[in-house]
Amino acid sequence: MAETLVPIAVLGIFLGVFAMLFGLRYLTNKERMAMIERGISPSLPKRRSQPLQTLKWGLLLCGAGLGLLLAFTLTNYVLMTSEQGAPAIYFSLIAICGGLGLVISYRFEKHHEDKESTSQPVERRHEPMEKMNQMS
Repeated sequence: MAETLVPIAVLGIFLGVFAMLFGLRYLTNKERMAMIERGISPSLPKRRSQPLQTLKWGLLLCGAGLGLLLAFTLTNYVLMTSEQGAPAIYFSLIAICGGLGLVISYRFEKHHEDKESTSQPVERRHEPMEKMNQMS
């Protein structure tokens, strides 16, 4: 029975991924065509580097890995529990350490944002009436 379910599951996963990618491409094309019909330039947005997003994912995965390692160490060497109680320890420590990674990422981003805002001079924004006067 398991021999027949594995190929069906793999085929289902591949078909699902293909359908999702096809759907995303179709909707993007449909959106671009609607923009052309309205006279809007459908230029593709330029992708910018997002180092803080990469840092967030890196810290999340490092935290999850640390939680997995800590859970393994606890169950096998410290607590020496049976296999029945181990999944709860694994899931909880992965979540706790992953959450700690996200908190560290947030604090770093907040510090980086505060540092950036104090180093750049504040630009004077024009009032709406000044814009109207400049146009006429």
